[in-house]
Amino acid sequence: MPIIVRTFRPEDAEEVAAVRTAAVPHQVCSPEAVVWDAFRSPEAMRRRRLVAVDEDGRVTGCADTGIDVESAESGHGFLLTEVRPDARGRGAGQALVAAAEARLASLGVTAVHSWVADDGCSPGFAERRGYLRGGPVRYLALDLADAVLPEPPAPLPPGTELRTAAAFTGDLRPLYEADVECVADEPGDVVVAPVPFEDWLLLNWARPDFDADLTAVALVDGAVAAYSVAQVDGRDRYWSGMTGTRRAFRGRGLARLAKTASLRRARAAGYRHAFTGNDADNRPMLAVNARLGYRPAATRWRCVKRLPPR
Repeated sequence: MPIIVRTFRPEDAEEVAAVRTAAVPHQVCSPEAVVWDAFRSPEAMRRRRLVAVDEDGRVTGCADTGIDVESAESGHGFLLTEVRPDARGRGAGQALVAAAEARLASLGVTAVHSWVADDGCSPGFAERRGYLRGGPVRYLALDLADAVLPEPPAPLPPGTELRTAAAFTGDLRPLYEADVECVADEPGDVVVAPVPFEDWLLLNWARPDFDADLTAVALVDGAVAAYSVAQVDGRDRYWSGMTGTRRAFRGRGLARLAKTASLRRARAAGYRHAFTGNDADNRPMLAVNARLGYRPAATRWRCVKRLPPR
């Protein structure tokens, strides 16, 4: 029987989370986050997840599609396709990509951005379908249970203090402004523009896998200087969603201070495995992670395909 591609349903969440974890073992994924992404993302993203179903009704693959709301230029979209390893080579990936590209084209997308694993077959699969390979993204892993994490300096540098994101519940705009500035300086293929505050809340603060108590913020003289975002699966896996330092405070070790504080909190809360990802050109953050004990886990390639304008 041919592969059936259809729109994601809430009852698919457990299977989709299992597919994503099997396909990309270093990512942190939960059924709750899968449902949230599908139905609570900002309207401007026009996000839709597709699933591939085999003859037995099992979900064997998924594709996440939508508009890149952080792009300063129109026409940029994203496509992330994942197929369960034991179901590869049976047409699920090809069917998902074809359906996803048709949808993106109907939304006016002319540049489809994707990320493929450096596994010996996925880059070739993408290139045969017209995707041009860009730069690599490094994924790193840390055995959090046994990691030797430094104690915060005592005392902290003058004017410096550590808080959690939960302390900003009454006014999240300082965190928003810091994130907008830091994201703008991230390496990548797209010139970014600030997302509206309400969309930022949906993409970050309101996520079910975001943990405000584990997210660490470093302040200098009362101003947000650096932060490290924590996303968790509610069991034993922790992901650094973003770590950044505002331009005026760089070069003082504040990113490392914030990330270490977040990791120590996560370990105390029972999380055993930590993961993160950095563009290969982001040498400062790669150096921070190496000093904290992270080791290479996988590589993915950024890819882009140009679609003809409709």
